[in-house]
Amino acid sequence: MGAALLALMLLLGGCAENAPQDFLNHQSGTNAKKADQLWDITFLIAVVIFFIVEGLLVFALVRFRHKPGREAAQFHGNTKLEVVLTVIPALILAGLAIPSLKTIFDIAQVPEGSLEIKVTGRQFWWQYDYTDFDFATANELHIPVGQFVHLTFEGADVIHSYWIPRLTGTQDIVPGRQNELTFRADEPGRYMGQCKEFCGISHANMRLIVYAMEPSDFQAWLSEQQRPADPVSSDVAAGEKLFLEGKCVNCHAIQGTDAAATTAPDLTHFASRTTFAGAMFEVNEANLAEWLRDPPAMKPGVLMPDYGLTEDEIDQLVAYLMSLE
Repeated sequence: MGAALLALMLLLGGCAENAPQDFLNHQSGTNAKKADQLWDITFLIAVVIFFIVEGLLVFALVRFRHKPGREAAQFHGNTKLEVVLTVIPALILAGLAIPSLKTIFDIAQVPEGSLEIKVTGRQFWWQYDYTDFDFATANELHIPVGQFVHLTFEGADVIHSYWIPRLTGTQDIVPGRQNELTFRADEPGRYMGQCKEFCGISHANMRLIVYAMEPSDFQAWLSEQQRPADPVSSDVAAGEKLFLEGKCVNCHAIQGTDAAATTAPDLTHFASRTTFAGAMFEVNEANLAEWLRDPPAMKPGVLMPDYGLTEDEIDQLVAYLMSLE
């Protein structure tokens, strides 16, 4: 009974209408489409082989079974049959190798004019360095529709795995080794992804978002991100002073100020993002205040400690960070 219920739960889990990481029914990137085509070919061949093998097995069980007056037939030592059973699977695998290798080589190509982005996997967030434009952001990747994107991966601590199901397959991020991934988004939209390699207590909380934008919208976003932070108004000056003279400056950077550390997310345009903390929480004053009160309580294993901020200090920092658009 328990096994039947478990099977039913797994079956129903595949029937969700709102499944942002369902890549079998909706692919929006070149890599995802190529992988889906390879899956279709492989699955079709596997289904045909399954029915042929199972049909022959049932036939043999019935036709050559033991019954009164006749012993069950044995095929052990039948050289011709063993050769056939060896050659046919080898030919099938050789045939599957052709589209498989073609897909692998197609995906590995880096077309001229690709957008270059360096991705650093950290516990438990993603750092994006737009190397051609000299700025960095976190967790939310913005790319133009129709242009290939070349991601270069580096690991800062442990092994991670980068996965955007509807756009492309996975790529491991191994400290001390540089890996690459090239893909293109064919449709504008918001695509969910995550780390696919267990990397610690908050592995499940290491999410990511990709915004595929029309080229004109991407250029506008790019221009905004290249600007340093705007001068602050008197309303948030106390928060800026607390940020620059307190512990925040030891880890975070804000372009246009004295904050230039790189061990935590660059916050220059923090308020222009939709999420924070590994794309876990929506950017708003309530979530940000709760985060500053006790980060480890919000996200287990996070390296940002509880600094014991007072409520006034939290309000000042929230006002300042929310002004960084």
